[in-house]
Amino acid sequence: MVRITRTRPVEHVNANGVWDLPQHKGKMTIFSLSLLLCAGLLDSAVGYLTVTIEPLPPMVAGEAVTLKCNFKTDGRLREIVWYRVTDGGSIKQKIFTYDAMFNTNYSHMEDYRRREDLVYQSTVRLSEVKISDNGPYECHVGIYDRATREKVILASGNVFLTVMSPPNNISVMAEDTPAPFSRYQAQNFTLVCTAKGGKPAPSVYFKRDGELIEVISYTTNDQAAGSAGFRRARPLVSRDHDETKLQRSLSLLDPDGRSARLYTDSPRRVHAQGQQAHEPSPATEVIPETVSDGSVVVQARLTWTLNPQLDNDALFSCEVKHPALSMPMQTEVTLAAPKGPKLLMTPTRAKVGDTVRIVVQGFQNEVFPEPLFTWTRVGGRLLDGSTEREGKELILERVPAELNGSMYRCTAQNPLGSTDTHTRLIVFENPDMMKNTQNPNNGVSCVHTLGPPWVVLVLTVAVVVT
Repeated sequence: MVRITRTRPVEHVNANGVWDLPQHKGKMTIFSLSLLLCAGLLDSAVGYLTVTIEPLPPMVAGEAVTLKCNFKTDGRLREIVWYRVTDGGSIKQKIFTYDAMFNTNYSHMEDYRRREDLVYQSTVRLSEVKISDNGPYECHVGIYDRATREKVILASGNVFLTVMSPPNNISVMAEDTPAPFSRYQAQNFTLVCTAKGGKPAPSVYFKRDGELIEVISYTTNDQAAGSAGFRRARPLVSRDHDETKLQRSLSLLDPDGRSARLYTDSPRRVHAQGQQAHEPSPATEVIPETVSDGSVVVQARLTWTLNPQLDNDALFSCEVKHPALSMPMQTEVTLAAPKGPKLLMTPTRAKVGDTVRIVVQGFQNEVFPEPLFTWTRVGGRLLDGSTEREGKELILERVPAELNGSMYRCTAQNPLGSTDTHTRLIVFENPDMMKNTQNPNNGVSCVHTLGPPWVVLVLTVAVVVT
């Protein structure tokens, strides 16, 4: 009996019981090559496209900026479109398009003033950038799909344009003007420095006689008040080394005599426990406010207890620093009490019935802050019956002859001092008014001279009869 046995295929297992992979290597290599070939064909059909945009440094308003879009592709270019992104990315506004099919470019700017120029297919130059140009921009590049020629493949990149603007106006003024002079009662005085037109917000510093005034912020622990506030400001008077004269200096002290810090960000901002406060600026209080054009208006306040003897003729300056400025902007004022007011009376030769105006034309010195003017009549009341009148001008309507020789006092005062000046009113006769008063009397005298009309008539009749 012949037994037929079927031979089993030999399994290629090595001595360690592991499959001998080289026997199957040929099949796997063919499969891998097939996948790579398909991927290569797909890539050759679609093509590759990458877009990058170089970052931009901060620009100053009025300068020109170049938006450069770099792209790499092996496909055929269809178009390049630049967008301006607004409202957090929800709105994309076309600003420039390059159409490669027709080799043309056109602008989409709303103002139609064409501030942009095509430097290259993917590069746009904006001349005289404005604050309103600040924000993100995107460059979209499209190429044709090699497979269909009807499909466009897109890729994009983005860049943020930061536009700075230096302040265009700074000013210093007193917050409470006009204010009276107080010889025996201490009063706080506040300077306000306003910087307009800057973006971002500038840093504002106060100086006294060229030296920086260092003040810092603090918070009160009065929870009953419910908010933080300013502590009472005190003047700091120090002496020179020889102790022969007072040094005109200014600081802010807390009730314990330590240096106090005033708010520089928000007067009602309180830091939580364990949270470190930010580094304050030297200004007493800085309040930035963004206006409609995107710029920032900053108001800095400096408050201290005024000492007329030390602060008179002190030079205070407001210095504004901004990254768009090569050097700080500065404006200054000199605190000064009024001296020698100059009065002007019109008309110069007042007549009875005229309206007389007495106005302060100026002073013998530059006065700051603006003074308060008070008018009184020496030895009597004003024409309207009041004891005094405030304002730069005193108006006396239809002056009577009784005011001839009356004396008027003008008191000019600000927190640094007070001064008086006098003027005398001379009232002349008014010929026109004298004529008006004489004509009615003349008419009456004629009537009395002639007598009643019937008497004349009787006499006439009597003569005719005889």
